[in-house]
Amino acid sequence: MTLMLNVTDLRGTTPTTAELRRVLPRGGTDVNSVLPTVGPIVEAVREHGAEKALEYGEQFDRIRPATVRVPGDIIDKAERELDPALREALMEAIARIRKVHAEQKPAAHTTTLGPGATVTETFIPVARVGLYVPGGKAVYPSSVLMNVIPAQEAGASSMVVCTPPQEEFGGWPHPTILAACKLLGVDEVWAVGGAQAVALMAYGDDAYELEPVDMITGPGNIFVAAAKRLVNGVVGIDAEAGPSEIAIIADDSANPEFVALDLISQAEHDENAASVLITASSQLAEAVERAVDKRAAQTLNAERAASALGGSQSGIVLVDDLEHAILVANAYAAEHLEVHTRDARAVAERITNAGAIFVGDYSPVPLGDYAAGSNHVLPTSGTARFNAGLSTHTFLKPVNLIEYDRAALEEIGGHIIALAADEQLPAHGEAIAARMEQK
Repeated sequence: MTLMLNVTDLRGTTPTTAELRRVLPRGGTDVNSVLPTVGPIVEAVREHGAEKALEYGEQFDRIRPATVRVPGDIIDKAERELDPALREALMEAIARIRKVHAEQKPAAHTTTLGPGATVTETFIPVARVGLYVPGGKAVYPSSVLMNVIPAQEAGASSMVVCTPPQEEFGGWPHPTILAACKLLGVDEVWAVGGAQAVALMAYGDDAYELEPVDMITGPGNIFVAAAKRLVNGVVGIDAEAGPSEIAIIADDSANPEFVALDLISQAEHDENAASVLITASSQLAEAVERAVDKRAAQTLNAERAASALGGSQSGIVLVDDLEHAILVANAYAAEHLEVHTRDARAVAERITNAGAIFVGDYSPVPLGDYAAGSNHVLPTSGTARFNAGLSTHTFLKPVNLIEYDRAALEEIGGHIIALAADEQLPAHGEAIAARMEQK
């Protein structure tokens, strides 16, 4: 079977941002479409707690764990039996991710506005965090690392990892997931998946001694995304994750094999994953298409990759030149953006919209998926225009400490009284005047 990538030819055009958003290939999921299904699940778990969550798990996953919370000896056994090579890989990834996220933590700072007038910004960690790790088409110990480590570096005092039970492993989550938790010092793991897991983390269950969380993060399918939307406000969430996506800016200096392999690497995630090449070189586009056709058929997940690469969300975008490519990339706002051009760093620094930017031939997206040190939980579906990926900042709350003495308040007090009078809130002004009049 010959795999043909869709081609969007923008050469000779000057489309507006609105036009680009309409014509560029784009994946995505309609979360609204599953809200009628997910809403009753969330409400049932809110009302009936763990029992209802376990019922839904048995219905959807065909397995019911003996307890919601995975026993410590099961977690310990998973860590003891971890393959040595995999342990070494996880430990190296942990070290790199931890170093990057530790250095992200901002320091408190004080602004002095005059004698006796200061505002200090401090950063308070979210106290209890719920971290969702999917367990559908693949095993994702990397998602454990990417969620747990920034929460730890922020200073979260309590966390739970929620991940689906597996029939193959006696109703407990996949051992590699449990082993990753153990390596990170996380001992609270709930064997619950899907929308019911999100609801249970949000509402908890006192009878089962399952404490609710303050924030839920982590990727998942459309049902998980819908549940996160529904509990947002009861708890904080990071984002509603859509299908994985990669865009690549490449010129005629790019290696077509590298570009093709990187497009395929994201396409194997999911049939709805998006893989987009943006180039002014028709020769490169043709070479990449040939390489994709050859390589995609050889990969383990060939059927899944072919479905994603042949879908309307993937393809090649032909542009006039590098300036045009940068314009298109910023309008697309990819989750992952690779730059394969001459002077790739200079091009990368002109990108304003991307979840993460991978610079040059030897910084492919799979590096960031596992062990670059950066985070792989990133904004999808164009939301990189206004959202950032998961980081230590996600789990920190900036809080201002306002300290004025009497003289400093008197200096600004008249202005406050004038503003309060204009807004017809006289009690505000009276609260200030009383302090100024005090003997």
